[in-house]
Amino acid sequence: MSAALSTSAVSGGFVDPILGSQAAFRRIMGAFAEPGTIIDLGAFVSAPRPLTPAIATLLATLADADAPVFLETDDVTEASSWIAFQTGAAVLADPANAAFAVLSLKSDPAQWQRYPVGTDVYPDRSATLILPVQALEGGASLTLSGPGIETTRRIAPLGLTAGFVAARTANRALFPRGHDLVLATDAQCLVLPRTTRVEEA
Repeated sequence: MSAALSTSAVSGGFVDPILGSQAAFRRIMGAFAEPGTIIDLGAFVSAPRPLTPAIATLLATLADADAPVFLETDDVTEASSWIAFQTGAAVLADPANAAFAVLSLKSDPAQWQRYPVGTDVYPDRSATLILPVQALEGGASLTLSGPGIETTRRIAPLGLTAGFVAARTANRALFPRGHDLVLATDAQCLVLPRTTRVEEA
């Protein structure tokens, strides 16, 4: 490992590993409990691209030695080293056993089936997908319903690719199996659990 790579791997983690990770964890769990709610994760950690501060915070908080990560994009050497050092999680070359998958900005929803969806007995053995988007507002409106939403909730992420709604509908039909999905920008994210119904508004 080069000196520059070593420096990028060991820097940018939680300033206070205990209090920082606890605060981030509370925000993230709140986002899972209230699908479609935007939370800010931009001030906790920083990491090499393609990891944004929000995505890096998700991984620094949730990934560990028992929860490996797959990075869909190319040229991820520095990001992989950062994840390994900061979380203890392995960064996999094959997505088949990933607990977290950081997708590319224009990831094709038709390819998401290659990530683990768990089993009926062990639905927790599925991958959480983390999808970068341009913004969490300003795009086409989508209506959410399901657990954690009293009636409906509207979101309008900018930069979703064709087939997104169809993929989430197919994913929901797999319950209790399926992927939980996080939409993330540089600083913010929102969560779409597998139980959330996503419909075009």
